[in-house]
Amino acid sequence: QVQLVESGGGLVQAGGSLRLSCAASGNILKINDMAWYRQAPGKERELVARITSGGITNYVDSVKGRFTISRDNVKNMVYLQMNSLKSEDTAVYYCNAKLLPTPAITWLEAWGQGILVTVSS
Repeated sequence: QVQLVESGGGLVQAGGSLRLSCAASGNILKINDMAWYRQAPGKERELVARITSGGITNYVDSVKGRFTISRDNVKNMVYLQMNSLKSEDTAVYYCNAKLLPTPAITWLEAWGQGILVTVSS
């Protein structure tokens, strides 16, 4: 069984910073892309940032220059450093990973349970 668990969310003032962490655990043979998504109240879930196993990253335009995604392939973790936070960054943030469990049958897409980030103006 595979599990993704996020941590690091909370309440922060506009202009502040937070660092989200996500740990993948369980019977994992390999992890391909890892990503962070978010869903604000009344809006659809959107991709915030993605990082490949080789470290190539991409970001939604609204967070470029403010957020940084990184990963630790040994620890099976992904991080999201969020700086210069704005009220519009308020959302539930979800960790996502495309991974191959063991015994290896097929690639799976796993999701964390989500963690709330609230930015007060």
